[in-house]
Amino acid sequence: MLPFVDNCDEVGYSRQTAAIRTDGQLHRTVLSSPAGHTPIRACRSAALWVLTLAAVFAVAQLANVTGRDTPDSKNYLAYALSLRGEGKQETAATVIDYTCQGLASRANHAQSVDVLKFQRPSPGALAKARCQAELWGEVNTRLQAGQSGGHTLPFTSQRFMRIFEVRPGYPVLLVPFVSFFGAGWGMWSAGVFLTVLGGVLVFLILRTQQLPVLIALIGQSLYYVLPCGTTAMRPMAEGLMLVLSLTAVWGCTLLLNGRTVHGIACVAGALLALFTVKHSQALFLGVCLAAASAAIALWRSRRGKSPRHVLWFTAAVASSVAIGTLLAARALHYPSETDSLQDLLTNHYALPDRDHPWREFFDLETQFWAEWFRQQMRQPLFIALLTAGLWGVLLRHRPFGILVTAAALTGFLTQAAHPDITVWGERLIVMAWLLPVLGVPALLHEMHRRLPVEEDIPEPRVAVAGTRKLSGRSSRV
Repeated sequence: MLPFVDNCDEVGYSRQTAAIRTDGQLHRTVLSSPAGHTPIRACRSAALWVLTLAAVFAVAQLANVTGRDTPDSKNYLAYALSLRGEGKQETAATVIDYTCQGLASRANHAQSVDVLKFQRPSPGALAKARCQAELWGEVNTRLQAGQSGGHTLPFTSQRFMRIFEVRPGYPVLLVPFVSFFGAGWGMWSAGVFLTVLGGVLVFLILRTQQLPVLIALIGQSLYYVLPCGTTAMRPMAEGLMLVLSLTAVWGCTLLLNGRTVHGIACVAGALLALFTVKHSQALFLGVCLAAASAAIALWRSRRGKSPRHVLWFTAAVASSVAIGTLLAARALHYPSETDSLQDLLTNHYALPDRDHPWREFFDLETQFWAEWFRQQMRQPLFIALLTAGLWGVLLRHRPFGILVTAAALTGFLTQAAHPDITVWGERLIVMAWLLPVLGVPALLHEMHRRLPVEEDIPEPRVAVAGTRKLSGRSSRV
């Protein structure tokens, strides 16, 4: 079996490992480094590959600079422009132009491949004019009615806009990008930055788990090509949410490797920052990581092993942030769970509030997951990748696997809190894709590591015509 080259490892040594089988057992041994492979040179080589993958991804995104925006994107952009000190009218002009330019781009691309309309004139200009007239009419009407508070623009009711007012984290990140590059290129470059950073964090998590550079690069690539990369590129808060969630997972990985101070700093810092991006994700991730850390500690105790105090400390930090999130949300009068239900069931408050939202919610929940599972069985790629990812992380290192699975579970919790089958691109469940991103490379490594070495493969016996076996030797007849 060819040896893995594991350059620039945790302690900074360049080494080469090979599989050696003795007495029927597979062992790993450290061999001498190849000539010329110094630690600094190996680190530079790994960093070069990481940057190369990031650059290739960034160049590929130039094909879609416009047209990625969603109905929520204009609210985040308006928030960012407001933080820069721009007035309502100036902000509205920039935001509406950006939004309608994206709509025009999608209209042009859709007609260019329409078998019945591809020869007609491009509809982009007409679509943009209609979009501008509609949005300007809505904004001016609400501004004249006195709905001018907050950092966002009054595209809809104040009750709905409150959802975005309590998410300052992503708009704060957008400010330098839109200031230097303008609205269109600024939103695009912020998406590239966040997605590239997420891929780098995946690489760091896998390297912290002492996986080879090649395997870590595979994980980085998977992050870019799977729906988590697509979602992170969209001008919404999910890109920053993924980065912070990955930072918390990296912190847990550092803790498992004995780097307590750095690990706790990453976990606590990421969870606190998540409160400003999406406080629901801070709550879900804090609860899941706390439960996973406590479960690992109890599992070690039941197996007769002394539970590492860092696990209980991690559980305490994560649970403290989760409890703090609940208390802070109540104190700051953030939208409550009931408000979220009414938003879901009334089409963003366009309809009257439901009298029994919780009962309707649970009815919808049951039907949603039945339909979701039916659609997954029609194209079971996601289920297959989840299974492979779960197998990989648990096979690599069980505590690591439990923590990664806990983080991925927050995707299902978010989707369960918003059982809307029409949400595009599986945006709500995007955290679940971290399980294949981190688990599939780990599974590939573990399968390769468990392959029999060359000496264990029996040589094929080839019968030679005109020979026969006599007393253990071949003799010609």
